[in-house]
Amino acid sequence: MDFDLQPTLTGELIELRPLRPQDFDALFSAASDPKIWEQHPESDRYQRKVFQKFFDGALESKGAFAIIERKSGRIIGSSRYCNLDLTNREVEVGWTFLEREFWGGTYNRELKRLMLDHAFRFADRVVFVVGEQNFRSQKALAKIGASFLKKAELPADDGTIKTNVVFAITAESFRASRQSAHP
Repeated sequence: MDFDLQPTLTGELIELRPLRPQDFDALFSAASDPKIWEQHPESDRYQRKVFQKFFDGALESKGAFAIIERKSGRIIGSSRYCNLDLTNREVEVGWTFLEREFWGGTYNRELKRLMLDHAFRFADRVVFVVGEQNFRSQKALAKIGASFLKKAELPADDGTIKTNVVFAITAESFRASRQSAHP
């Protein structure tokens, strides 16, 4: 069975659909708040030139999504699947951001639930790579049941090496946490 890296996924609050070139202005508008990026290894991503590089990479990945708030119909962020490893039945979920007004759990939890539900149709494990100082994202991952796996030294877009932390969640632990949340 082939892993579809860009399905349309619909929840109560949001819809994920494949990112398109014409989404640049709306997504840049969602990303242009410096607070979104303050704990990120690339903290200047709110700048148009830097964001353009991020956006181009998202399109090239062929796994990126526009996150649409269903109530308003507008783009409020992005996420993507990447580094698919069919041999080990693993995929990475990452490059995620939401506008600040959608922080606080509900939207991110639905986003991750939609992406994990889809991923676990094809994979046994999902990994998340997060900047070492990005404590907000690390806390959000803990809330959905992801566990710390390791530290990793990885190249940033500017060529420097940054320390990241890698979290993982297995299909088994994800399903168990969903069942205990809804007895």
